[in-house]
Amino acid sequence: MRPLLASALLAFLPLASAQVETMDPVTVSATRSPEPRSRVPLSVEVLPADAFLDPSSPTVDGALRSMADFSLFRRNDSMTANPTTQGVSLRGLGPSGTSRSLVLLDGVPLNDPFGGWVPWSLVPVESLAGAELVPGGGASAWGNAALGGVIQLFSAVPAAGSGNAVLRAADFGTESAGVSEALAAGAGTLELRGAAFSTAGAVLVAPEGRGPVDIAAASRHNLQSARWRGPLGPGAQLVVTVRRFEEWRDNGTPYQQNRLRQLFGSVAVSGGAGPSRAWSATAYVQDQGSSQAFSSVNAARTAETPASDQFDVPATAVGLAGSATLSDTSGGSTTLGADLRDVRGETREDYLYSKGAYTARRFAGGSQAFEGLYAERSQPLGPGLHAMAGVRLDRWENTDGHLRTSSIASGSLTQDSRFQDSSGTEFSPSAGITWDPSGELRLHAAAQRAFREPTLNELYRPFRQGTTTTLANAALKTEHADTAEAGATWTRGAVRFALTAFAARLEDPVANVTLAQGPGNFPLFGTLAAGAVGQERLNLGRVDTRGVEVSLQWRPLESLKVELSAIDESARVGSAPVAPSLFGRATPEVPRWSGSLGLTWHPAGRLYASVRVRSSALQYDDDQNQLPLAAYSAVDASLRFAVSPHAEVFAGVDNAGNARVETAHSAAGVYSLAPPRTAGAGVRLGW
Repeated sequence: MRPLLASALLAFLPLASAQVETMDPVTVSATRSPEPRSRVPLSVEVLPADAFLDPSSPTVDGALRSMADFSLFRRNDSMTANPTTQGVSLRGLGPSGTSRSLVLLDGVPLNDPFGGWVPWSLVPVESLAGAELVPGGGASAWGNAALGGVIQLFSAVPAAGSGNAVLRAADFGTESAGVSEALAAGAGTLELRGAAFSTAGAVLVAPEGRGPVDIAAASRHNLQSARWRGPLGPGAQLVVTVRRFEEWRDNGTPYQQNRLRQLFGSVAVSGGAGPSRAWSATAYVQDQGSSQAFSSVNAARTAETPASDQFDVPATAVGLAGSATLSDTSGGSTTLGADLRDVRGETREDYLYSKGAYTARRFAGGSQAFEGLYAERSQPLGPGLHAMAGVRLDRWENTDGHLRTSSIASGSLTQDSRFQDSSGTEFSPSAGITWDPSGELRLHAAAQRAFREPTLNELYRPFRQGTTTTLANAALKTEHADTAEAGATWTRGAVRFALTAFAARLEDPVANVTLAQGPGNFPLFGTLAAGAVGQERLNLGRVDTRGVEVSLQWRPLESLKVELSAIDESARVGSAPVAPSLFGRATPEVPRWSGSLGLTWHPAGRLYASVRVRSSALQYDDDQNQLPLAAYSAVDASLRFAVSPHAEVFAGVDNAGNARVETAHSAAGVYSLAPPRTAGAGVRLGW
């Protein structure tokens, strides 16, 4: 793949066509206030709405895979991935089920309040106007969890009287439908949306290891939402959003299933006094409940034994944020803001299965609160020279941490642990500079310090999945990351080429560290059978990441566009006092390189075709680097045809070459795979 990428660059760069004047796009995800992209001293990648309408990737996270610096904890997207593995990583900064990057939907965190993973299915692709990715930036603006960067999804803003509907059908009994309608309501517009999805799914265990217990990973979900947008007095706008989401999943065996129910509401107000002053405020509340069952499968994969039943996980998140931006006569601007977020959650779980029934029950959880203040300054320094700097101060608190266990038969308490409350103050500075010496070449450099407080799930919830038992750790330290990047962007006519070098130092990263391997009896884990593993969440000393990423956009014809995104990186454990054997080992789930090469052809107003190749090097599925996942290359293709100005038919295929994409490798030698070739088609109507 690397020689292919190098050849592509050498072939495309000399073919720049005549100059084409383009407007400087505006980005908001790096700074929370609108800023010309050329002035932001960070890599900012933008996906337009069309990228989410590609029929080969009918999920949001599937569409984001076109950018090499975006990766999921597992290689399969939310079509089949277990929700707790849907964490996102940018530039390979510590991939895990818990995201180390902040994902936003219209400025509100999308990350799960209890565990930090991302419920990608909650966002229909047709509802989006685009997305912004800021790898390695955004900590001063957003605070907790923005170690690896920020991904923001933007909802479309339909005009009153418009609407759309979409119907899809695909392999493995996959069906989906969605409809939206924008109605005039008072002085504003009311948008109503509904979506439903179901699939019989594919069997995820590789054929050579598959047994009678392995079934297809079926899933289904539905969404209903309402949003009113309209004026609120002179120079102000109000947006009120209400959303309900429900999801069910079968996770590969008859017993392993999960369910999520979420209710969400938000109120956002924004306004300004002329072009030099702007302000905004958002309040939101999220209430959800989930459940999930885990099992242990025997070596022959002929039967499974229940391991735990996480029968209820209630969680709530309440947040408030506000900011104001003032521009001055120097051409600079200052943004001041504050935000707070309160999270509460508890896992209620049955475990210790014996003689056909669970014998023990545990409740574990707590509360977290975050309050932050931030200030950012954007300042021209001279012709073509621009600087940005930001500071943020956060206060966090963990309270009511508890773990209660009891006997199901008698109801008597066997453990009642109350963990000590903890708190801390975090300072997150950032600074960067851009220089445009010629109008074609733009140079930038930036650095930031960020933090992430471990989630309630990491702090308090022990769990067992398969033959692996993982203990929680209420004494986990706060993670910190120092990141830096320097890059150049060259634009001439129809060619835009960017090269960025980056480095990150992740201190005290939370990891599931292997402490025991069966057979045997161990102090923390009791008796472990042969092949069983005992882990605990611990802070490693340090993980060091460095690399280079390349992107190319080339439009040799008005109807033809070529896009390349590639990353070459090294992520290794730089210090591990709690597990010295991990020193120097590769970080799990981070390949040495990955890339995406795509071609889109739009020869007329009625036809749109695309082909994309996604490739990734070998990566490891464990901290000891004993369980490799092989390199792969997959091809996606799609075709859209406008039957009329208001109707479009489409077809797409994911993994057209039926490549083997390994997503997990167990200690027993069993591989899990992403779905094989999946083809689908549908129709989209608009009015």
